[in-house]
Amino acid sequence: MASITGASLKFTSLSNSFKQTQVPLRGISVNYVSFQSHRMQPGSLRFRVSCAAKPETVDKVCEIVRKQLALPNDSSITGESKFAALGADSLDTVEIVMGLEEEFGISVEEESAQSITTVQDAADLIEKLREKNSA
Repeated sequence: MASITGASLKFTSLSNSFKQTQVPLRGISVNYVSFQSHRMQPGSLRFRVSCAAKPETVDKVCEIVRKQLALPNDSSITGESKFAALGADSLDTVEIVMGLEEEFGISVEEESAQSITTVQDAADLIEKLREKNSA
């Protein structure tokens, strides 16, 4: 049996067949679920579930972001917090990624680093890289 952690269930689509929806769940949550139909047979549907990073990873990323941006300890930072909304410019984001690499013992490719815009993006990437490195 699999364990899923996170805060909501989100349905997304690359076509107009489905609208993006987030459904809060109690006790269970999923980062996102996507339904994709790239020239597939009528009636066929692909179902993909991606789980959110561990809460302790998100918390550590929040600490690093808070420290890098010199934000007060009482400032509210969550997984959904966008670096730009917290006042980070592109140099700050690079420095945040460098701090994450040092803290978690990972190496983030430049292409992956450019896709990080939120605390949750960073935490999810860290979990993915740590899993890949331990395999």
